[in-house]
Amino acid sequence: DGKDIMFEGAQGSLLDIDHGTYPYVTSSNTTAGGIATGSGFGPMYLDYILGITKAYTTRVGSGPFPTELFDDVGAFLAKRGHEFGATTGRARRCGWFDAVILRQAVEINSISGLCLTKLDVLD
Repeated sequence: DGKDIMFEGAQGSLLDIDHGTYPYVTSSNTTAGGIATGSGFGPMYLDYILGITKAYTTRVGSGPFPTELFDDVGAFLAKRGHEFGATTGRARRCGWFDAVILRQAVEINSISGLCLTKLDVLD
């Protein structure tokens, strides 16, 4: 019918059961490919994939985090950015922007464009 449909994903690409940092993953597909799996729309219907990322990196719970900050800067980002899990209330670990993992996320999701959020936290 020529109508557009928007799908919204949750959780980061490196929490994906297949592409994440196992065993620190969720039990589902969090990449754009998971849309086809969960929605009933095949991948050929995905003509634009917008990747959303923060101006710094966060992680809830255990797992590798190369740019994690254990100092006052990390605490500042957590406080100013209100970094806690929306569902669990658990504090998010904060670190510097990681271009290496963003590049990986762009590749595994076939991202068409990027939206950078939380720049105001760094102001």
